[in-house]
Amino acid sequence: MSGRTGRQLVLDLAHREAQGRDDFLVTPSNAAAVAMVDRYPDWPHYGVVLLGDAGSGKSHLLEVWRQAAGARLIAAASLADEPPDQLLAGGALAIDDAPGAGLDERALFHLLNLARQTGSHVLLASKTDPAHWAVALPDLASRLKALAVARLDPPDDVLLRGVLVKLFADRQLAVEEPVVSYLMLRMPRSLEAARVLVAEIDSLALVEQAAVTRGLASRVLQRLTEPGMFPEEG
Repeated sequence: MSGRTGRQLVLDLAHREAQGRDDFLVTPSNAAAVAMVDRYPDWPHYGVVLLGDAGSGKSHLLEVWRQAAGARLIAAASLADEPPDQLLAGGALAIDDAPGAGLDERALFHLLNLARQTGSHVLLASKTDPAHWAVALPDLASRLKALAVARLDPPDDVLLRGVLVKLFADRQLAVEEPVVSYLMLRMPRSLEAARVLVAEIDSLALVEQAAVTRGLASRVLQRLTEPGMFPEEG
């Protein structure tokens, strides 16, 4: 600590959010997708696509399902690194960031075929509907069209408020309700923006060894509203 500034040096350490089922906030904007995940293994199809924008809660819900199903988790870009029978050895596979960069279409096609033949289950998380993926392999396009789609809609007020409160609690920050309401009226309507905002407020409060007040939150908001500071939606 510097005697002149009274400020604390902050270490840039990774922060791990709670990722359990009880930590996932359910509101009308995501209830249908949560219901689909909770139906496992009684799905209408062997595969489901979890569809939503960046910061919509896809990764959290994917992790909830992974834990419930005892599934492996793999990035879509890594599908060709192992044969399908190894990926589905446990009977369930969670695929994040689909279709990813440079999707191996044949690898995904063989994986979906094997899942169908063996009664395994696959959950793919994506920001875009599979109908809009640039898929050249006709058989894969047909398989993707058959998958059920569970959509995560943009956050409503209840979800956004709940996520802000949860993110502050994850960081053990005591924040009064008027501060949360102040943030909601001025921040972008995005869960990813909420994560960035809470992280920056936490960092400034630690540097200044100060409580999270509306004044402190206002200073963070003013800085983050500069072009390129908040993540873009979508």
